[in-house]
Amino acid sequence: KEHPEAQVYIFDRFGKLITTLSPRKRGWDGSLNGKNLPSNDYWFQVVFKQDGNEKVFKSHFTLKR
Repeated sequence: KEHPEAQVYIFDRFGKLITTLSPRKRGWDGSLNGKNLPSNDYWFQVVFKQDGNEKVFKSHFTLKR
């Protein structure tokens, strides 16, 4: 099921918000303020509605250069 209202939040390892994405925007290119971020672990949350209830999915990924 698609969630056009979903929001994706990407954070660094200190919890600083790096970017916010939505299904209608282009993806993230691994940069912040025009500078490439280093290879590292990053965390994300996807906030969406399912059956009228807000749901949050959290996980992490490794950005490799």
